[in-house]
Parts: sequence; C-alpha cells; structure tokens
Amino acid sequence: MIRGTLALEGLRAGEIGLRLSDDAELRALNRQWRGIDRATDVLSFPYSDGADDRVSGDLVISVQRAVEQARRYRVSFGRELARLVIHGTLHLAGHDHHLAGERAHMRRSEGRALRAAREAIGSLDAAWRNRPRSV
Repeated sequence: MIRGTLALEGLRAGEIGLRLSDDAELRALNRQWRGIDRATDVLSFPYSDGADDRVSGDLVISVQRAVEQARRYRVSFGRELARLVIHGTLHLAGHDHHLAGERAHMRRSEGRALRAAREAIGSLDAAWRNRPRSV
C-alpha cells in the first residue's frame, strides 16, 4: 500500500518503518514532537532529504484509534487502517491539509490510493477477523 500510494504520486519508497501502537504512545509522541498533548490516529516522521524521488520515514498508527474510527465512520477495520497508512504516507510525500486546497488535494490522493488498495484492504480485513482475540 505504501509503495502503491507513492507510485501514484510519482515517487518511490526508500526506507519506511511502520509501527502499529496505541493511543498512549501516539499521545506521548504527539506531545514530544508536535507540542500537542492528545492522542492522534497517525503520525508521520519523514527523513528523506528530498534529493531524489525516494521517500523515507516512519509511520506510527494507533490501532485503538483505527478501531474507534472504523466504528464511527461505519467502515471495516481494514479500510480505516488502510486510510491511515495512506494518509501517513502522503504526509511523508510532502502533502499537508492545513488549508482548504491542501485538504481537497489530500482527499483526492487518498481516494485514488484507497481504490488502488482494494485487494490489500480485503487482506487486512481477513487478518483482523482471524487475529487472536487477546489483541
């Protein structure tokens, strides 16, 4: 999904780390790196120098938040997790959403990547259904 999202943006993946975590860790990271003392769903930490078309960085996603948002938005867990991976990847690629125009561009890019990730979303949903219940 990460490679596919970047390809749609005309970019390639360098080294990208993905960590699935919880609200407590996302809150601590958000406070430490952004000065915002609350949990969030995804944080992106780019470490590309922008010298070529390779994107590198880390994504940290709160599984707790993904579960809650999937319920709220009435989508499957796999679709919401995919949206967060794609959203974070787009941030690594330089997208933002503070201004209305940026938000619209980010949503269009997310939609395109989600459509391309349909098969991966099905795999995420199957893995979530078959996970050990202690998770």
